[in-house]
Amino acid sequence: MQKKRIVIVGMGFGGVHAAQALAGKGHDILLVDRNNYHLFQPLLYQVATAGLEQESIAYSVRAMARSWPDVRFHLTEVTGIDFSRKEIQVTSGLLPYDYLIIGAGSATNFFGLTAVEQHAFDLKELEDAEVLRNHILSAFERAVIEPDPARKRALMTFVVVGGGPTGVEFAGALIELVNFVLAKDYPELGIHTARVALVEATDRLLAAMPQELGMYTLQKLRSMSVEVLLNAQVVDVDEEKVSLHDGAVIPAHTLVWSAGVKAAPLAARLEVPRAAGGRIIVEPDLTLADHPDVFVIGDIAWLQQDGKALPMIAQVAMQMGVYAAKAILAKEQGSVLPPFRYHDKGSMATIGRNAAVANVFGLQLRGYPAWLAWLLLHLYYLIGFRNRIVVLLNWVWYYWFHERQVRLITRRKPMKQD
Repeated sequence: MQKKRIVIVGMGFGGVHAAQALAGKGHDILLVDRNNYHLFQPLLYQVATAGLEQESIAYSVRAMARSWPDVRFHLTEVTGIDFSRKEIQVTSGLLPYDYLIIGAGSATNFFGLTAVEQHAFDLKELEDAEVLRNHILSAFERAVIEPDPARKRALMTFVVVGGGPTGVEFAGALIELVNFVLAKDYPELGIHTARVALVEATDRLLAAMPQELGMYTLQKLRSMSVEVLLNAQVVDVDEEKVSLHDGAVIPAHTLVWSAGVKAAPLAARLEVPRAAGGRIIVEPDLTLADHPDVFVIGDIAWLQQDGKALPMIAQVAMQMGVYAAKAILAKEQGSVLPPFRYHDKGSMATIGRNAAVANVFGLQLRGYPAWLAWLLLHLYYLIGFRNRIVVLLNWVWYYWFHERQVRLITRRKPMKQD
């Protein structure tokens, strides 16, 4: 078997699983990413709410690659791809390939709302979580010295848009940070005036889960003092207020947007067919039409199954990554795999301490059992033994003492250029 060069773009969940499956199989594997780490995005909201350190949810790609035979890594950004010449255009030059796996991920979708894109915070990158944590803590520091009661209340008002897992988890973690931690840090503020509002455009939360779990989530959040606004849409925002479609105005200095995602910007730079959200349309075997040597996986890929497009979640990306790797190995051995088939293992979301919802293997869990399952699953999928220990210790500490240790307001300096 002739040794081939396989390039994997993006070290998200799909890219990592593809690399693991291809390592040591007799080919030259090149990993390409603009960051030198794999990010565990499902826990970004805990970094933003002072629950975890940044490094505990990220893991060095080079550290992973040490144990992967025939695997190398390039820290660079892909700017284009010439499929006819089999070359990837990166900021450092050109990279040839025999097989290509594109797993560039997704970006926040602001649905054309320019003001929202300008003023809102989102959670897609590690830096986003740090910036948002700094902003939340700084808002309380500013509130301490603010003489105007109305402006003081607006500084302590946080609007979260999107009733999916990210919005629910962030809203729950934020209200617990306010009630159990910041209330002790800022006794002079009268923390009961702080507000966390969760805005959802439809009539229910967690639309991908059974309605009973969505209702439980709604009731639990409201019992925790989160203001849940259903059938509400944000139409405008500036530095001091959020405007809704019905004319209501929420005085607030913080808007966190988790209402949608779209394909990563790389998809728009490629001359390929695209579907909703700019996702690249792939064949049943995850290849590009007319390019059987190019596989597209994860959030950036658009594939229908049972009449519906596959969701942009980590489980899909992982299974696609493994499939793409196996398909390449099969091609090299002269065989063909059956079309890709996603096997839904269920979904879950945490709401707060001892409270979560899960729909797994046909079982509906809520409360403590779902919360415990959520903790164990996320620890299992974290990469790195140290990261698992650090995250577990942080969770145990918070569970027993209601303390979050990462209440740091950091000042990031720009990197020096050569």
